This record gives sequence, structure tokens and C-alpha cells, in this order.
Amino acid sequence: VYNKRKEGDRLQKFKISGMSCAACSARVEKAVSKLEGVEHCSVNLLTNSMEVKGRAAEEEIISAVKKAGYGAEADKATASGMQNKTTKSNSSSANEEIKKMKIRFFLSLAFLIVLLYISMGHMMWGWPLPARLAQNHVAQGILQLLLTVIIMVINRHFFTSGIKAALRLSPNMDTLVSLGSGASFIYSLYALFAMMEAQLKMDHSSVMSYMHEFYFESAAMILVLVTLGKMLEAIAKGKTTDALDKLIDLAPESATVVRDGKELSVPIKEVRRGDIFLVRPGESVPVDGIILEGESALDESALTGESIPVDKAKGASVYSATINQSGFLRCEATEVGDDTSLSRIIKMVSDASASKAPIAKVADKVSGIFVPFVILIAVISFAVWMFLDESVGFSLARGISVLVISCPCALGLATPVSIMVGNGMGAKNGILFKNATSLEEAGKIKIAVLDKTGTITRGAPEVTDIVCADGISEHELLTYAFSIERQSEHPLAKAILKYGEKNNIESKKATSFRAVSGNGLTAVIDGANVIGGNKKFISENTQIPQVLEDTAEKLAESGKTPMFFAKENRVLGIIAVADVIKEESPSAINELKKMGIHTVMLTGDNEKTARAIAKTAGVDEVIAGVLPDGKEKVIRELQGRGKVAMVGDGINDAPALTAADTGIAIGSGTDIAIDSADVILMKSDLSDLPAAIKLSRATLRNIHWSLFWAFFYNSVGIPIAAGALIPIGITLNPMIAAAAMSLSSVCVVTNALRLNLFNMHKTQKSKEKNNMTKTIKIEGMMCMHCEAHVKKALEALDGVALAEPSHKDGTAVVTLNSELSDAILKETVEKQGYKVISIK
Repeated sequence: VYNKRKEGDRLQKFKISGMSCAACSARVEKAVSKLEGVEHCSVNLLTNSMEVKGRAAEEEIISAVKKAGYGAEADKATASGMQNKTTKSNSSSANEEIKKMKIRFFLSLAFLIVLLYISMGHMMWGWPLPARLAQNHVAQGILQLLLTVIIMVINRHFFTSGIKAALRLSPNMDTLVSLGSGASFIYSLYALFAMMEAQLKMDHSSVMSYMHEFYFESAAMILVLVTLGKMLEAIAKGKTTDALDKLIDLAPESATVVRDGKELSVPIKEVRRGDIFLVRPGESVPVDGIILEGESALDESALTGESIPVDKAKGASVYSATINQSGFLRCEATEVGDDTSLSRIIKMVSDASASKAPIAKVADKVSGIFVPFVILIAVISFAVWMFLDESVGFSLARGISVLVISCPCALGLATPVSIMVGNGMGAKNGILFKNATSLEEAGKIKIAVLDKTGTITRGAPEVTDIVCADGISEHELLTYAFSIERQSEHPLAKAILKYGEKNNIESKKATSFRAVSGNGLTAVIDGANVIGGNKKFISENTQIPQVLEDTAEKLAESGKTPMFFAKENRVLGIIAVADVIKEESPSAINELKKMGIHTVMLTGDNEKTARAIAKTAGVDEVIAGVLPDGKEKVIRELQGRGKVAMVGDGINDAPALTAADTGIAIGSGTDIAIDSADVILMKSDLSDLPAAIKLSRATLRNIHWSLFWAFFYNSVGIPIAAGALIPIGITLNPMIAAAAMSLSSVCVVTNALRLNLFNMHKTQKSKEKNNMTKTIKIEGMMCMHCEAHVKKALEALDGVALAEPSHKDGTAVVTLNSELSDAILKETVEKQGYKVISIK
């Protein structure tokens, strides 16, 4: 019901082969996007994958990719139940590709060293050669030709890929490399034939002159340096998938199951729902299940990032890949194969890494026209220098330098590598982003809306206070309360039962039990009438001492529910129960405020209880008494003030999670809440909320830097390569240009790897410390609607960061982030029909 995808749409995934740079991914994306029925297409250069949303047929999509000149096949990993294996095999194939690159590079390097010795060592520095070869310049030229051809054959991929792309009118990085290397080779070949002709004419001066026109070493060096860059880039890219590979490595390969009364070790894929499996100390839990027998402490850090082991007993859930540290466990399998928690996490991390962030659109647009633009500049550079009466060799060197220094790869990798690393960092810390858009958008939120129950609070009522009447012991009060509440199914009763069991309270037999709906309970215990319930119910049966009434009022004001108990006509005392705030909630909310995020608590509770909890938790704003179907409306209203994140864990939060700009689900929540969310906090720890936002912001910052350097590198490097600095004596050799191009992609990937050093749990310095607050005394506010009018009017002013009106106090506390006169504040409030008494 709450799925964000339009009805009728479907998401298809494909593996793409043959891409070498951002121009390739842009070409594939453009070709598929033109198909009828395709609503969205995203191609990821890093993972060589494509996601297509819409109604287009699989065959049509594959055909469109092939017509564009690339290979495509449907990714059936999930459907076949082989998600983990397939993902790992992709990593293995990447390692195989790196091995091939290493062989290609070192083999090419060996021939290049010989070539450089002849072309540069001998000619420039006089290094010795065999006498016959040293005197025969034509022989030297032929030897350079042969060595260059060998290197070109070893690296023929650049030429086959580049020429095919050019013939399809979709040039890519390989086209630039092949043009640069090929132009150098062809011109050197021309110089060699010219030298042979001069040799026949005994024109020794021309022979020596043509010797300096050889660019064989440039043709070979360009290929070797680009291969080196690609190899380093592949190695660095491999490190970006470390987090995913480690998750995959956690997957157990076998399980010990009980069938027909016998223990059997079976492959993990043969485990079925309902199977009984055993987990001994030190072993990994093979699949998700429920404990039938045994107690133990389990290390769940692989899934949640939480290092402290979790105690488990009969009835508790266990999850695949967690480690049993102590006791023997007998469990029933509930989720197997791709449905286990580990498999779903792996799929989510993999999918998020393969998706494309909105920020990548800028680079995509540039990449689509980048290569043809560079070729045009190279041709213009050559023509201009020829027009300026420079030699063919000099002019050609300028054009070649332009071709080989430009780097579309840096543009294409800037976003996906950062997304991959950031997503992996989140997964290691129990923070899961469903896609790249979620990772980008999380850092932009301005308002964090927090559900109360299960998010700020623990979600389960607990006994907080025990107040005994005069002459009554705590043990006596607990005994009668424990005995009567054992018959009740009410959530508040469960809190008392839990407390009684924890404190070894013995239960007395209760007879004639009766539950009075909405009021309380009655029963006969030890022959005496015992009642328990709210103040109204008890006061109808006996008189409540004033001191207990006053205590109950104070407890209620602090957000607790006081429950009275009486025996015969005498009040025994009060047991207060409350949904206790999680220990980490106040510090997490304070951290959000330091980050400049406005916090709102959204709850269906009454306003009195909600404000008491909000005061303890430290939230900026409270919206209470909201029914489940009203939460979505509140979110949409708040979106008028900025990007909104909704954090919740229940079924009733699903519409609000979907409506929010970023839906964030607490990991212990219901499946429907998790399915509706964009981000999942696996540890159910609210302190992971600011951590997720910080990680998003750090990732976005990293992407900005990578894009900046990619654009800066190309915008500065290309003019220099074309000869813009020659007037001041600075020229760029094609070989240096090739080295620069090779290193640019490596720098982008290395920059992304810096995210692994980011500490997302580091406390942030407050952005509010320089803010100034003013309290406006207002007359005429009568209700929450009045508050809303005043709040909206004040927060619309430039300089007002936050306005918190209260019709009960008759005030509005305004937080300013810049100077604003009292006169403007007064005028704004009074325009709404209220009177300003004072401003302090």
C-alpha cells in the first residue's frame, strides 16, 4: 500500500559489459531511456550494472544496449536465490581482470624500457648501443617500430574498443587513447619512410633530422601509462567493495539440522523453513530462526555494528551470521535463502551501491558530449599551430596531448565510488541506505520528526515509581498488585508483572476476577476485596488520602501513569508506570540540534504526557494527539519549512515514512515500517540518526570534491595540453599528459576511500551557540491553532531560526540566527491579531 513505486512499473536489473568510461555509461543510458515504457534508467560505471524502471520488455532493453555497442544480460541473481554468490563472483571476476592488467602492464613495461633506452637513452644521453646499430639510424627506427607494435598488440583493447565506439559515433575514453597513440605511431611511421628515402639519397642531415621526428616512444608510453592508471584504478575500486565482500564472507556454508531424529550437516541452500537446527558455542547461526531450547549470548556485530553480545533465551529471535558465544541452542528456521537478515542486508547494500545519486546528473550530462568535444579541441589545436607555421611534429604533439590528458573516467567515477564507500561504511555501523538517493538526501534534512513510542521511548511500559500509603510496606503493595494484575492482559499490567517477577514477588490466588473496561480491576485475594485502577475508579470505592492525590498529580505531569491499589476500603498505594525514554535519546536529540536540525516529537498521546516526555528528551516541538492517518498530513505541512525526515517503527508510521523526504525506520520495528523507509537503523539506537545524517553529509562533501577536481583537472589540463602556456615557455609532452590522465581517476577513487577514516559518531560542535533567543509576551493566544499562526508568521521572517509559541504561558520563544529588531517581531505578531505585551 505504501510502496513509493507506481503501480504497473517494475524494476529490472542488468549487467553491462564493454564500458570503459563515463561516455560509455551515458551512451547506454541514453539508448535505453529512448525506449517506450522506460520511465527511468540508471547505469553505474563502477559496478557495470544498470537499473531500468518501467514497462519495457527485457528483450527490448538488451537489444537497445547491444545496438549502442555494448553487451547486456539480465541480472537474475535475486530471482535464482544466488544473490550472495553472484555478488561475490563479480568481485572475483574483478580480481581476475586486475591480474590480467598486471600481466599486460609488466609485459608492456619490459618492452617499453628497451624502447626508451634506444629512443631516449641513446639519442639524448648517449647511452651505448652495439656498433652496427649505433651507426644505422634506419635500423634504430625499425627496431623502435617493432617494439611499439608489440606494445600496441599487447594493449590492443584500446584500439578495438576505441575504433568500434568511433564507428558507432559514440566515442569514448578508449577512442581518445587510440587516437593519441595511433596518431603518434602513424606520424612516426611516415618519418621512418622519409628517413629511408633520405638514406637512399645519402642525405645524412635529413636522416638525423627525421630521427628527432620519431614519436614511437610516445605511442607506446601512452598505452603503458593508461594501462598503469587503469590497473591502479581497478585496485582502488576493489577496496571500495571491501565492506560488501566482508558481509558476503560472513554467510555460513553449512548448517547442522535435525531430521528423523538424526543430526545432519547440510549445505546452507538445503535448509528449509521449519527445519530444526543446532548451534554450538563458537558456531555461526546458519539462518534466521527462533530459539526452542537453550540460552546464550550472541555476537550480532556483523549485522548491527553493536559490539556488545546480546543475551538470548527461549522464544528469542536469532539471525544468520551472528556468532553463538556460549550456550547450546536448538532453533527453528523461520527465514532461509535470500530471506535471511544477512541476505537482505547484502542485497540492500549491493543495490544501493549500484544505484545512481541525483548529484551524478551533472557529470552524466557533461560525459555525454565530453569525448567529441575533446576530439574537436585536439583538431583545432593541431590546425592552429600549423597555421602559426609550427612543424607538423610540434602541432601533432599538441593535438595528441589534448587527446590523452582528458579524462572522462574521473567524471564518471566521482559519484559511484563515494556512494559505494559511504554505503559500506554505513553497513558496517548498522546503518542501511536503500539506494544512492537515500544516502544523498539524508544529509539535506532540516526537520527530524520522531515518533514517540519505540523511537524516543523503549516502546514497552515499565514501573518507574512505587508510593506506599502510611503503614503499608512496599512488599505488601507489590504482592497485591502483582496478584491482581496477573489476570489482566493490559500493557500496563505487563509492566507490573515484569517488575514483580524481577523482584521475586510471590503471587497470591485471586478469585472473582473482573475487569472494568477503561477503569480497573477487582478480585478477591485471601478473602479480601482488592481493586486496582485509575484515580476515578478507586475514589468511587474508597477515599484517597490527599498526599497520594498530590503525588499522583505530579507523576502524571511528568508523563507517568499512576495506578492506585486498595484492599477492602483502604488505599495501599500507587504504582506509576511509564514508557521510559531510551538512555541515548536525549543525547541523540541534542546532537541533532547541534547540527542545526529542528526536532519534532509526533505522537498520538495526550498533550500533557507528550510534553513531559518531550521536555526530558529535549525536542524542540511537540505535536500530540495525532491519529495514525493524521501523521502523513503533519509531515506534508512540515515540508513547507524544509526537507523532513520521519523516524518511526510501527505500522501506523508507514504512511508518514513514505510521505517524508527521507523515511528512517528503527531496525526493531515492523516489516511494513522498514519496507516503507529509505534508511534503516539496525541497532534501534536513536544515536545512529545523527550518525546517518553526518555520513550522508560527509559522502556528499566527498562527491563535491571529486567532481570539483575532475572538472578542474580537465578544464585546466586541456588548455595547457593545447599549448596555452607555450608563450611563457611551458609545453606539455604527450607522455606527461598520459601520466596525468592515468592518475586523475586514481586520485578520484583514493579521495573516496578517505571516507573510511570518517568518524560518524564524533560529537559535533553546536551551530546554535551564537544564536540569540528572545521571549515575546503575547496576549490573545487561546489554543494550538493560535500557536500555529504565530509560529508560521515568525518563522517566515529572515533571521528567525525557530519560534516556539505557547498559549498556556502566553509567550513565544524566538531563536534568531541574525539580528532582527523588536519592532519587526512585534509587528509580525500583531498582524496575526494578537497583542504583544513585551519582548525580552
